[in-house]
Amino acid sequence: MSEKNSSSKLISALALVKKTLSEVRLYNHACAVLGFDQQTICPKEGSEAQGEVDAFLSNKAFILQKDPAYIESCQYIYDHRDELTAEICGSETDAEFDRCLAESLHRDFARERNITPEMQHERSLIYNKAYVNWLKAKQSKDFGIFAPSLADVREVQIREANLHEEKKATAYDTIFDGYERELSCEELDDTFNECKARLVPLLKKIKASKKKIRTDFLSRTVSDEAQKKMTRYLLETMGFDFNRGAFATTEHPFTTELGKNDIRVTTHFYPDAFYSNIFSIIHEGGHALFEQNQPAENYSHFIEFNKTMGMHESTSRFYENRIGRSREFISLIYPKCCELFPNVFEGVSENEFYESMNTVTPSLIRTEADEFTYTFHIIIRYEIERMIVNGRVGNSGKMEPMTAADIAALPKLWNEKYTEYLGVTPSHDAEGILQDIHWTSGFGYFPTYALGNMYNAMYYNKMASEFDLKAAVRSSDFGTINGWMKKNVWARADREPPKTWIRNITGRDFTPKDFLDYLETKYSEIYEL
Repeated sequence: MSEKNSSSKLISALALVKKTLSEVRLYNHACAVLGFDQQTICPKEGSEAQGEVDAFLSNKAFILQKDPAYIESCQYIYDHRDELTAEICGSETDAEFDRCLAESLHRDFARERNITPEMQHERSLIYNKAYVNWLKAKQSKDFGIFAPSLADVREVQIREANLHEEKKATAYDTIFDGYERELSCEELDDTFNECKARLVPLLKKIKASKKKIRTDFLSRTVSDEAQKKMTRYLLETMGFDFNRGAFATTEHPFTTELGKNDIRVTTHFYPDAFYSNIFSIIHEGGHALFEQNQPAENYSHFIEFNKTMGMHESTSRFYENRIGRSREFISLIYPKCCELFPNVFEGVSENEFYESMNTVTPSLIRTEADEFTYTFHIIIRYEIERMIVNGRVGNSGKMEPMTAADIAALPKLWNEKYTEYLGVTPSHDAEGILQDIHWTSGFGYFPTYALGNMYNAMYYNKMASEFDLKAAVRSSDFGTINGWMKKNVWARADREPPKTWIRNITGRDFTPKDFLDYLETKYSEIYEL
């Protein structure tokens, strides 16, 4: 084929791919609206039917991507990605984004090529039914209602991992690679073992500390209306763009991207735990800032979902913990808290507020966990979900698949691990194994929360070396903070794998050391160790 004909074919292939992805995006947008509705205002009895509509529409999008001409075009642009130049794409910037698109589609095909539309539709139905059953089970505090759905989700995940064209060492490794490229279970084990080695002894010292932190005011009643005003204030302070975003309430807070100019966050109001909303909305607001500040080219080149979940969680937990729980941020929001929650803060000093927001209290609920013990919640989930997928060690000493009886016994295992790691034991399934929504749609997400903490500890230190970060927080200068994040953290996240991304931000290879050093320094000071 002549060079001219090759260029012409590449241009045509790229055009067909983008046309198809434009149609896929429309279906996905509709599914996102349905999903947001299902988890916010959809009536309980309508939830399952809502899920069926979502499954129908997502299957339409999936079928579009099974068209032979589309598949051939995707493969062609991947095989010829080095030929995606400024001449072909319009500019060198466009060429870089198009090469990234080609590589992204190749990864997607390796994962989805052997999944038929029928399988995809079945998967959607199973996930939606799992959500409905999880909600019923949590409200009934009965894992037995959810157990069959969890088994179905497990079977879907294992089947699809086995059909992956670029399988990793284990099924769980293959699944986890979809969340965090480049990292293996072996590396996760090493990372979490280092966490346990340094955090377990420190937790014992904290428990033995004679320092008493005041928390009595935290359970004072706050109205939903007051919490709603606080939610808006916090999002505005962070720099959330209300012209391109909105917030609502839900059972389990989340953030969803409906489109370039429609990023929605959710929270949950508890009348006797006002601080839960504060940190939920800061966390979700962090996710939203990532989406609202990514390059516009991500959308025109269809790579806006390329960032890993560890990258995303690094941002949400950066704002929630490194900023939100800092002495400087507490000082910033203390006057507003006194204004909106006068009955709570009567007689409560700023320092008492700061210490209460950083008290270390081993607890049952991950989303309500203090910053220090949070990592243990993630380790517990990682160890259990890896076993659900890869199997358990049987009497023979060899790995054996999980049986229905093993699935049914998971609450017992969950409770045992909470007793072992944190010294607390759930009294029922809703505050135990049913507290999180994640397993309704598969496994592999949880480790990214911990990885996010480790990523942001590294780039927090880099940021703090370049300007007075604490002063910026204290003065509510989120323009400077978000500007640094946009340039250094968000700009290339969709175009780089995580290890390369964090190295380019900080100049160093990934390590949990910065995070562990931070915890040791901060909590040794608070607890006067």
